[in-house]
Amino acid sequence: MDNRKYNIYFHTHTVSGIIVCVLLYVVFFAGSFAFFKDDIAAWQKNSSYVVNRKTTPRDFTGILDSLGRHHQLKGRNIEFFLQRHGTGAYVSMLASNDSIVNKEGKARALARAKANPAGEPKKRGRGRGRGGDEDVASFTYDFAHRQEVDYEKDYDMGEFLYRLHFLAPLNAIRLPINLGAPFGYLLAGIVSFMFLFALITGLLLHWNKIVSNFFTFRPWAKWKTVWTDLHTGLGMIQFPFQFLFAVTGMVLIVNSVLLAPFTKFAYNGDSEQLYSDLQTADNTKYAYTYTPLAAPFNLNQVVAQVEQKWADSEITRVLIRNYQDANMHVVVLGAPHAEASFSGLGKLVYRVRDQQVLSETAPAAPSTYVSKVRSLVYHLHFGDFGGRPLRVMYFVLGLLGCVVILSGILIWLVARDKNSTPMRERKFNFWTANIFLAVCLSMLPVTALTMISLLFLKQPTQADIYHWYFYSWLALGIYFIARHDIASTNRQSLVLSAGLCFLVPVLDGVVRDNWFWNTFAKGQFDILFVDMLFLGLSIISAVVLLKMNRRQEVAVLQQEAVAVVV
Repeated sequence: MDNRKYNIYFHTHTVSGIIVCVLLYVVFFAGSFAFFKDDIAAWQKNSSYVVNRKTTPRDFTGILDSLGRHHQLKGRNIEFFLQRHGTGAYVSMLASNDSIVNKEGKARALARAKANPAGEPKKRGRGRGRGGDEDVASFTYDFAHRQEVDYEKDYDMGEFLYRLHFLAPLNAIRLPINLGAPFGYLLAGIVSFMFLFALITGLLLHWNKIVSNFFTFRPWAKWKTVWTDLHTGLGMIQFPFQFLFAVTGMVLIVNSVLLAPFTKFAYNGDSEQLYSDLQTADNTKYAYTYTPLAAPFNLNQVVAQVEQKWADSEITRVLIRNYQDANMHVVVLGAPHAEASFSGLGKLVYRVRDQQVLSETAPAAPSTYVSKVRSLVYHLHFGDFGGRPLRVMYFVLGLLGCVVILSGILIWLVARDKNSTPMRERKFNFWTANIFLAVCLSMLPVTALTMISLLFLKQPTQADIYHWYFYSWLALGIYFIARHDIASTNRQSLVLSAGLCFLVPVLDGVVRDNWFWNTFAKGQFDILFVDMLFLGLSIISAVVLLKMNRRQEVAVLQQEAVAVVV
């Protein structure tokens, strides 16, 4: 490779990497834990999804009865979005297609809105988004406890880390200009694009030495050599994984930004038709007849029959159209289990009045091109096609990606810490690296500390998790920055990580009696896994700390031996 190309690849890789390194570290770190989103949620709530999934019936009729006690359901379109862990659902109820019911419902909703005292925040009714000046409802339902749950009150650490990994908390930032998409999502898309750019230029940069870099690691050399070997060696090993996540992550995030202009120009603003073509929604219109339904209807029975038909699949959505009307329909959507088919979309349309199945497409049937592409992107990004072993492998590779980022920051610093570099530039480089490392290395102890705090909060809400995580992250980050000693930051973050991660399973056993043997005996393997995960992180942090201390002791002894000889 000639020098001109080498310099182009080197500088573009360095600049693109250093610009997004902190945000990219947040994405990789939070995303790694997000693979265990349901496990962490079960741990926080002390309610095993593994156990509940086997023992909890999904009572859709009970949800309809609950809604009926507060709303007139005649003519409604009601949708159930089943959660991945199988013991809950997001429920959405739209305004009635019956003009009389709709008018009366709006009047009641408006009366409730006016009755709300001035200065008091409007209550959204029972659950997430219920009430306001429209007669609609949107909430989460817990089948295990047979109750509606408010999103903010039911917010858990798994949801927090999942949303943090695509920078959703930054959506709260309101910019003076309209960018066409939430700020956090837009920023995550830019980070994904620049990460892909850094990956490609890094590969081209090391192309001629790809074989030697793959097998080279010199742990006892000087620190710059160690960081370089870590960065290039792990980077080569991880390139397929990182490339996969850069591409799929960019597709998942950026498509939300591109859909608006694409809808405007290609679909003349008809977003419903776009989502229908993408097979992400069923927008079929069913005429409302204003004739009461005469036939008996049991939604649980309909869903049970579909589940029996689709044995190797999972029902994902249940849609009711024109509830209690003679032209009432039920649409059931499902997806095949990964071992049965990697892609596919099941759809069954059931007409209630004569109990006829109008159309049916099995989830395992040959799928369309759109379905194949969408399923490929989702499965590869979320790692949900190989069970827990695959998610553990994704988790390890994600954390190794964090190591690649940290080593890249240190290489960038050491390469510019030369006597020939002006002092003002050396100071700027040091403080940049110092701030970056302080922010990154604070995340593991802060995550463990927040998990510990959840053990002592009676009913932690979204605000509680935000306060504990972001305030402790800010405090620890400022402390590390103020120390302006990168070596101390590294050692102290490892000490805190080892100690706090160890306390997670210990305090879980002390406070809630969730010792390893108890959760194993009860079959609460998701709770058991989280405790073992943090115990493993504690052991790894302690081992790395001991290795670093031994290496430092060896270096000191070597310096003393050289001094004696001289």
